[in-house]
Amino acid sequence: MLKKYYEILDVEEIRPLINKISIFGGLNSAQTDEVLSLLKTVKYEPGEYIYKRDELQSHIYIIKKGEVRMILEDKDVYVELISFKQGDCFGETSVIGIQTHCSNAYVVAPTELIVLEPMKLQKLFETDKEIFGLLILNIARETARRLHHSNEVLVKNLLSKGKD
Repeated sequence: MLKKYYEILDVEEIRPLINKISIFGGLNSAQTDEVLSLLKTVKYEPGEYIYKRDELQSHIYIIKKGEVRMILEDKDVYVELISFKQGDCFGETSVIGIQTHCSNAYVVAPTELIVLEPMKLQKLFETDKEIFGLLILNIARETARRLHHSNEVLVKNLLSKGKD
């Protein structure tokens, strides 16, 4: 089902949320205003998928309200990887890596997302390299944090299996 994206009518309502999100860290007020002008919103209901594993990269998503779970599903196997709630950001790795998604994004509560489309990120590359550079650096840092956390979980699981 194709979703309709809406312009953000009240940027002041979402400014406090955006200011807390790591990928927007280091932006000054004017730069934040520029990014805010590029964002849109979209709503999802419980049971809907925002995207599925192996689909082409889509957007960078920020949860304004609701909950989204990253899950892996294959035949009889169901694994919940992480749950995202208000203020969390996801999808950025697939966008900057120009890769397919590696999990399903499944909505578990009525959810409203703030969206940065890849073409808007490209527009920043063309019009304001400083903002673009800050966003990419922040996304890389967030990706590195998540990779480090995943590695810790993997090592912990491997070590606990070795003790059995």
